[in-house]
Amino acid sequence: MAGASWRSTSIGLDIEVQCLGDGNGNVVHLYDRDCSVQRRHQKVIETAPATGLSRETRENIFRDACHLLALNKYRNAGTVEFLVDKNGQHYFMEVNPRVQVEHTVTEEITGIDIVQSQILIASGKTLAEIGLTQELILEPNSYAMQCRVTTENPAHDFRPDTGTIDVFRMPAGFGIRLDDGPGFPGAKITPHYDSLLVKITAKARNRKDAAAKLTRALREFRVRGVQTNKSFLLNVLSNSDFLDGEVDTGFIAANPTLLSPLKEKDRAQKLLHYIGEVVLNGTPKSLGATGEAPSTVDPMIPKIVQEHKEKKQSLKQIFDMHGAEAFAKAVRANEGLLITDTTWRDAHQSLLATRLRTIDMLKIAEPTRVALRNAYSLECWGGATFDVSMRFLHECPWDRLNDLREAVPDVPFQMLLRGANAVGYTSYADNVVYQFCKLAKESGMDVFRVFDSLNYIENMKLGIDAVGQAGGIVEAAVCYTGDVSNPKRGCYDLEYYLQFVRELEKQGIHVLAIKDMAGLLKPKAATLLIGAIREEFPNLPVHVHTHDTAGLAVSSMLAAAAGADVVDAALDAMSGTTSQPSLGALVASTQNTDLDTGLDLHDVLKLNEYWEECRGLYAPFESGQKTGSADVYLHEMPGGQYTNLLYQSSQLGLTGQWSQVKQAYSSANRLLGDIIKVTPSSKVTGDLAQFIVSNKLTENDVIEKAEQLSFPSSVIEYFQGYLGIPPFGFPEPLRSRVLKGRTIKGTDGLSCFSGRPGAQLPSFDFEGTRANLEDKWGTEKISKYDVMSYAMYPTVFDEFMERQNEYGKLSYLDTRTFLTGMKVGEELNVSLEKGKHLILKLISVGETSKDGIANIQFEVNGQPRSVHVKDKRAGVKDTQRLKALEGVTGSIGAAMPGVVLETKVKKGDTVKMGDPLILLSAMKMETLITSPCDGVVKQVVVTAGDTLDGGDLCVEIDEAL
Repeated sequence: MAGASWRSTSIGLDIEVQCLGDGNGNVVHLYDRDCSVQRRHQKVIETAPATGLSRETRENIFRDACHLLALNKYRNAGTVEFLVDKNGQHYFMEVNPRVQVEHTVTEEITGIDIVQSQILIASGKTLAEIGLTQELILEPNSYAMQCRVTTENPAHDFRPDTGTIDVFRMPAGFGIRLDDGPGFPGAKITPHYDSLLVKITAKARNRKDAAAKLTRALREFRVRGVQTNKSFLLNVLSNSDFLDGEVDTGFIAANPTLLSPLKEKDRAQKLLHYIGEVVLNGTPKSLGATGEAPSTVDPMIPKIVQEHKEKKQSLKQIFDMHGAEAFAKAVRANEGLLITDTTWRDAHQSLLATRLRTIDMLKIAEPTRVALRNAYSLECWGGATFDVSMRFLHECPWDRLNDLREAVPDVPFQMLLRGANAVGYTSYADNVVYQFCKLAKESGMDVFRVFDSLNYIENMKLGIDAVGQAGGIVEAAVCYTGDVSNPKRGCYDLEYYLQFVRELEKQGIHVLAIKDMAGLLKPKAATLLIGAIREEFPNLPVHVHTHDTAGLAVSSMLAAAAGADVVDAALDAMSGTTSQPSLGALVASTQNTDLDTGLDLHDVLKLNEYWEECRGLYAPFESGQKTGSADVYLHEMPGGQYTNLLYQSSQLGLTGQWSQVKQAYSSANRLLGDIIKVTPSSKVTGDLAQFIVSNKLTENDVIEKAEQLSFPSSVIEYFQGYLGIPPFGFPEPLRSRVLKGRTIKGTDGLSCFSGRPGAQLPSFDFEGTRANLEDKWGTEKISKYDVMSYAMYPTVFDEFMERQNEYGKLSYLDTRTFLTGMKVGEELNVSLEKGKHLILKLISVGETSKDGIANIQFEVNGQPRSVHVKDKRAGVKDTQRLKALEGVTGSIGAAMPGVVLETKVKKGDTVKMGDPLILLSAMKMETLITSPCDGVVKQVVVTAGDTLDGGDLCVEIDEAL
């Protein structure tokens, strides 16, 4: 046996020799195993036989191990452990007189049952009597590898985790052995016992094959509810040095990246958690699903077959092959009337509060591709869909665009771009708008309908340039309001619009759009406006958009079609009232005329049958509007805003006051200067209207009390020029009074912008923002598209990511389940990706525990799983908030219902009139409560996250005398 001493600082191999002795001096060895991969002297992965030993060293180790035990007449199983240095010199460490955890690898390569052999020896049998002599124990010709799965978290220095196991699915297959511990669904892992869950042993013909089998088994192994060391084990098994057998006792210390956590998708369990949340606590209130329950009918997907190949190139082919100018020429040369179908965007924005989910578009995508192959475009993105998909539907808007483009590769896609506002509600730095358009074009967008909510040409120029630089089709829009057929309506006359078209045409646009957001374009006005444009600009393609709020849209579009090339329409089931005119009606009424759309009415009606049934799934979002209403000619509210504002009003406690809100909308428009009303300027108007009703104000009150009122943030930003400059200037003295004492954050005391606001904003730091987001959410989770989403909506994006971490990707779920969950006994088929399907079944909903937690049992592909959901109804106590005192200047209440986002002062702070106190959010409207006086803060009675009603006390101030 080696006589030299081992230096404690040396690094080498940790080799064990498994032996059996019968107490009579007879000892056999079962060959060796390598236990060098260890952390803090605890073995991690054991392999047999050992590699990296010379034949001479191995024989010497075997000889010394057997000789030592034979001299001592050792009885039963034992392990003799040695250290081997880089020169092949071995050093005795100890004898473990027991069956060790790693004995399984030896059993696998020798075929000898060590536990059984030990029992036989203990009963008095000799090695010869049980057939174990050294010459009968064949040298191994296979390879085995074992790892121990424990409830230890590598990311936290292998700290043992505790909790309840929700999912426990063991691997299986040829060459896999499992020696399990306390793991099963529902098992409670406590800190009082060993953290071992299971030993997994893989056997194969060589080391790399054994590692591959062990890796496969670990990836199949599912444990949810507690942390495990699985990621660490997989990192070891994928390390090239380990696979080549070039490891020693310093291997883990020399490779700290082995501790990098494994990012598992965990899709099934996260979906179950969401479903369980909805089953127990109901549809999330934030969705605004206040109407009837979703239909129980699953929409039938029609089969539409293209009977013959088109002889001419499609518009999509022309654009892809020859560019935007060739596209525009083809549109202008087209015989007949072209159609844009808005069903996938503006129709549901106008009727269903923008709640249409991607899965329901994808289901009908293929039939739509065939039926509408001759359409001008499918409007499917932009506008409010970007915000709502993240904020309410928990979907990534970029995923939606990419998925739809893959499903419909050969029909032009169209989006709504808010000029310098991109798809947001405010101005952004110029580089944000340019980068947004670039990414949208890369993701499959073709036609960009660019508009500005105030028809501010400087904002339009930015949007036009950004789309042009990205290579998209620039469809520049004139936003229409008023009535050109009524000479008494005011400043928005025919000459105003023609002058604006002239300015747009100079920018090199490809298509002109007339964007009638509220459905104000009457047939006579359409004839006058489109006729005048066509006469002055004979080569410019014209595309007309309207809403059917008053019921005149089909007539108006037919009148416009005399000079227009394209009109917007929606499939019949998604048309009418605040949506677009009926596509079927336009197709039918133009058949066999010079305006024939080239669309087959039978195919269109097949698509419509799907949407008739699909709309039933969205019953909770119906506004209740059953007919058109001519009062739109008075309040001029955009169709896309109507249902959203109706819902917001109910959430703000204005249920039953909708008629007052509509009247206040007219008042707000006048107060703002009779402006163009389309997002985001329409949001300003709507926010102000609700503010007026909530606070029971008159137009005169708003003007006279402007310096003391806590206006919604959008209203303040409008007067600061964040949206640009309205056509006929800002109204005075209201603007000056609203802005008194206010400055724009990030500027050198600037109270308002004097021109295009984006030109005065610093460039957005994309690289720095990405680094921050990666630090916050993880490198693998953040793409350039996520950075753009954050640039548009930072708070909404962060909330979206939080929900993604909690629930995963929810676009897999059908809409009924997304809204209402499942019933006990119900089965659900969920497709995660091609070839990856889940069959979910809700088994039971447990009673709520004293801690307010309910255990919900599911089956996933026949395997039991459970989730633990907080019962939000348990232990809820009603609390009555104090109200602000009327007539007391220092008693400051919430201007309207909402959630506290931030408190900006604390007790004892000195404040001046106009200083910010509390930031409130209600739906999409933020309101900054400001101090109405100078003084000292006496108390702040709200904190971030509090839900307030209008008038609830927020801050008390001792007014300075």
